[in-house]
Amino acid sequence: MATTVRVPGLVLTEHEFSVPLDHSRTDGAEITVFAREVADPDGLDRPFLVYLQGGPGHEAPRPSRGTPSWLPRALREYRVLMLDQRGTGRSTPVGTLPGTPAEQAEYLTHFRADAIVRDAEFVRRQLGVEKWSVLGQSFGGFCTLAYLSQAPDGLAEAFFTGGLPPIGRHPDDVYTATFANLLERNRQYYRRYPGDRDRVEALLPLLDDGAVTLPDGSPLTVRLFRQLGNVLGTSGGEETLHYLLERDPRSPAFAHDVASSLPFTGRNPLYSVIHESSYSDGFATRWSAERVLPDEFRTDRTLFTGEHVFPWLFDDFQSLRPMKETAELLAAHEWPRLYDADVLRECTVPAAAAIYAKDMYVERVFSEETARLIPTLRPWITSEYEHNGLRASGDHVLGRLIDLVRGRV
Repeated sequence: MATTVRVPGLVLTEHEFSVPLDHSRTDGAEITVFAREVADPDGLDRPFLVYLQGGPGHEAPRPSRGTPSWLPRALREYRVLMLDQRGTGRSTPVGTLPGTPAEQAEYLTHFRADAIVRDAEFVRRQLGVEKWSVLGQSFGGFCTLAYLSQAPDGLAEAFFTGGLPPIGRHPDDVYTATFANLLERNRQYYRRYPGDRDRVEALLPLLDDGAVTLPDGSPLTVRLFRQLGNVLGTSGGEETLHYLLERDPRSPAFAHDVASSLPFTGRNPLYSVIHESSYSDGFATRWSAERVLPDEFRTDRTLFTGEHVFPWLFDDFQSLRPMKETAELLAAHEWPRLYDADVLRECTVPAAAAIYAKDMYVERVFSEETARLIPTLRPWITSEYEHNGLRASGDHVLGRLIDLVRGRV
């Protein structure tokens, strides 16, 4: 049953759906998928735009008037359906899982983009929608590409922001490229704030001694601390890191701010255990980031890492330790293909993609390869924004993509 509430400037309708855990076994276990419909009071009958959040493992934004920043532009033409992808938000959560590590790993094999697309199609049919448009940010773009591969007949339009994934490439290729991008971001950061290298060097012995403890009780290890480099790929990320390093490392503020800036924590364990698999279009990952880590990062402890999952995460973070064996099994899992290049070559769905020229997380060269494969996709390559350009730009990025699809630019 849907529940509707009116808030200033918006009409919000909440939906819950029971969907199969495994869509190939409709008589098996079920999970809940939650979606929130967001509409302008004067646009209750507008066509749907489904928003697919980045991640994997993160819930959709919680909307209010003007939040997220692109929402007002979207609501001029659409109703927006904010989907809490399976395992996130108000959908059946992934936390402490029952069963053996093998049973947990099998359960988590059903939380990739292909299953999210099947959930979306289930929801579309339940709502009686013939076709709808999709907006995918980052990993949400990976889901959107899977949508174009699996169920293009359900789509009227497709929009990608910082989220055109490679097709058929090994995760090793992906992480080799993103480490190269991150190395340059480190150099750029220390050119802007040369004194921060001294700050980091002074901090490392404290971390070696276990002198800083995170709010969940985990000691802040050097290798956890270095993952703060994840912020360097966002608008204002260099300043975020610099101001954090200004703090007294023994202060509560430092520990709490570090914890809130780290990419992989106990808040969203799904993000940690299946992140590498999001890049696996037909391969086992076998801890790809750990294997291809460049020598510079192994020898220079002042270099920051980023959105890279390492096996030691499940040792250093207390809240992730229960999933250590499960994560090992998932790293060895042979994942099926996510994308069908033949289907994409025949795509007739109008599409547009924002490809960020200096994207730290999604390699531009690979995104351009994918864009060339899809005949109906119009790419917009821009250096104006970082990976979070959709959120940082107000209505500009989404407005530009809509104009591209409509042939106005």
